[in-house]
Amino acid sequence: MTKNIMITGASKGLGRALALGFAAKGNRLAICARGKEELEQTKDAIINVGAEAIAVQADAANKQDVERFVSIVEKKWGNIDVLINNASVFGPGPEYLIDYDADSFQEVVRVNVMNPFLVTKRVLPGMMTRKQGSVINITSEAGHTGFAEWGAYGISKFAVEGMTQTWAEELKPYHIRMNMVDPGEMDTAMHRRAVPDCDYPLAHPEERLDIFFYLTSEASKYLTGERFEAAAFAAEEGVSNE
Repeated sequence: MTKNIMITGASKGLGRALALGFAAKGNRLAICARGKEELEQTKDAIINVGAEAIAVQADAANKQDVERFVSIVEKKWGNIDVLINNASVFGPGPEYLIDYDADSFQEVVRVNVMNPFLVTKRVLPGMMTRKQGSVINITSEAGHTGFAEWGAYGISKFAVEGMTQTWAEELKPYHIRMNMVDPGEMDTAMHRRAVPDCDYPLAHPEERLDIFFYLTSEASKYLTGERFEAAAFAAEEGVSNE
């Protein structure tokens, strides 16, 4: 069954891999990112695999941009079945909190916490009316355990995990499931910024998609408020992601 899937921060890294992965399964993709050129490249790649796409240059942490993006999608497709809040920023780089610039700290927390809040808040009314939908927030091991030098990024992901659990409880009467996924360390621009001297092998984003396919399927319709590690899920046998 074709689903209308919205992904923020879909121009590169995990977001792009998710968009192409869901497109290959026959879904329609609504994607946004701040960078226009890479966003358009992702849109073209989606179309090339035979899927329909809407791409809107937007800052998912900006209320007006979010309203414009979601309104465009709802006007054209009528509803959003799945929302994946993927967009985030790492910040200035590895740095101890004592040395962290206050403005940079505030900006990282604003972007990483406000964008899943704003986009989810805007998408939810349609899901609540239909009493169905799946929302997936991207977290990190740094949002579960405090790591030195990961600064505002890790702290923002702690907030995202709390927000996911809170909303999951509030949305149970509407049969909307909200879960979070830690994709693990991957070969992405963000990881290179976070760990500039990385000397160990990393997964490719395309290798971490199975958990997302599962969480948007009927097989997971009763799961909400859960935290998943993509690498551990992929290693399990006998789990369907159809």
